[in-house]
Amino acid sequence: MMLAETAHGAVRELFVAPVIGGLRARQLGVFVGSLLIFFIAWLMARWLNAASRREQLIVGGFWVSLTLVFEFAFGRATGASWSRILSDYNPLHGGLMLLGLAFMFCIPMLLRPGIR
Repeated sequence: MMLAETAHGAVRELFVAPVIGGLRARQLGVFVGSLLIFFIAWLMARWLNAASRREQLIVGGFWVSLTLVFEFAFGRATGASWSRILSDYNPLHGGLMLLGLAFMFCIPMLLRPGIR
């Protein structure tokens, strides 16, 4: 998932951001990235086999945790400041990453609805 998201981010920064601006490109990227993650999770759903609601919550939480670690580590490794990284998580500054993370957390439940 992170490989796909990293490629998505590179394409976004190289081709989309110069046209519509960095903030708008990152906002659009949340929606495109969410669809990408959903598609990858859909492909892996049978293999993942999160059979109970508890397992789905654990998987979603694990994905969110790993994503946050990756985002912060990659951001810092590429020279982004903490304020720049955190701005993507601040809705008051136009950041939509919390929305993307909330969707990511729910994907396992969306793929296997009706499980208790």
